[in-house]
Amino acid sequence: MCVVSINVPEEILLDLHEDKNDFADYMKKMLAVDLYKNKKVSLGYCASVADMTKEEFIKYLGDKGISIFSFESEEEFLEELRNA
Repeated sequence: MCVVSINVPEEILLDLHEDKNDFADYMKKMLAVDLYKNKKVSLGYCASVADMTKEEFIKYLGDKGISIFSFESEEEFLEELRNA
């Protein structure tokens, strides 16, 4: 595991009513979401970055309105739907 540090003004934590651990957890999740949305790494890897199981991360993505399904075209979507 690699440790990365960032400097954040104390006021941000005070404004958000969060402690360092809560904010670090938030940042890990946001990094994981960004990596996933930009197709940088796999879903499982992103879940690991967020300290979540795959299932937890999929639910988290859904709560954020991010689908784990992506189709190149409507035709591809309809074919997948027929095969389901």
